[in-house]
Amino acid sequence: MKQLMIPATALCALALPAHADLTVMSWGGAYERSQVEAYNKPFTAETGIAINMMAADNPAASIKSMVEAGNVTIDVADLEYTDAVRLCDEGALEEIDPAILPAAPDGTPATEDFLPGALTDCAVASMVFSTVYGFDTTKFPDEKPSTLGDFFDTDAFPGKRGLRRGPKINLELALMADGVPPEEVYETLATDEGVDRAFAKLDTIKSQITWWEAGAQPPQLLADGEVAMTTAYNGRLFAAMVAENKPFEIVWDGQVLEYELFAIPRGAPNLEDALEYIKFATGTERLANQTKWISYGPARRSSIPLVGLFEDEETEMTPHLPTNEDNLRNSLQSSYEFWVDHEMEIAERFNTWLAQ
Repeated sequence: MKQLMIPATALCALALPAHADLTVMSWGGAYERSQVEAYNKPFTAETGIAINMMAADNPAASIKSMVEAGNVTIDVADLEYTDAVRLCDEGALEEIDPAILPAAPDGTPATEDFLPGALTDCAVASMVFSTVYGFDTTKFPDEKPSTLGDFFDTDAFPGKRGLRRGPKINLELALMADGVPPEEVYETLATDEGVDRAFAKLDTIKSQITWWEAGAQPPQLLADGEVAMTTAYNGRLFAAMVAENKPFEIVWDGQVLEYELFAIPRGAPNLEDALEYIKFATGTERLANQTKWISYGPARRSSIPLVGLFEDEETEMTPHLPTNEDNLRNSLQSSYEFWVDHEMEIAERFNTWLAQ
């Protein structure tokens, strides 16, 4: 009887379970590209699972709508801290046991290796980003802006200002520009007088503000000459400056730092593979590798010594990270506790102020 010979490659293929593609919702632009290069490509190479990326101005809104409608088509979402905590409290996210996350190369458990606050009940931080402001150097050939106060000084530094549409970060920046030390910002904002003070500071430039909503917009506003200065995510400005050779400069004074986190919507179609993706993406090496593509700081201590060069193989990335010691002077760690407690009423006040 003739023996049927089956190629070894075919046997391997038969032994592997079938996997559906994973869908990851992120923010688009240079940030999404960094995730594709650092996480998605090696994950697919290792597991055979393809990754489909979707971009949103804010993934939290899409996730909330999907969960409420009972029609979740996203497996993993990249969320801001406040949104991750709020959606978790609302039952819209799956819980993630930190014990499943990979240890550091030296064996340090993930719970000790991640930076403080980087692990929540439903989300795992990947990167530390910050809101800074940048300016077009051609608009200021003589004296250049160098402090947060200069952003609000349209007499000394004339021109339109770009701000993200919403109260979060803007109120903090306004108070710091008005002389409130970073360590007193949230204590001040928790009072009616403090909120009044922040809006009064914003009033001084209100007529000069161009509002943006998506992270890709601020560098474009600068490039198009629509604004002379704009707040922006530091990685977006870095990409424009280094990768595109735009004549921009970052002012780190008064930067507001935040975590960006991976979460899984409740009812995600591929829960187990989504967990594997998050475990893979938040490993020490992967988080360090992401800095090759964008200037955000890794959320793990063990990743920091592994940070090297930008993709141009020339630019040292450490000086461009928001977590670099030189960039942390007069910086503020965003308080998700404050915004979870106060976002609704302050957002209502902001919308009324905007319409006036």
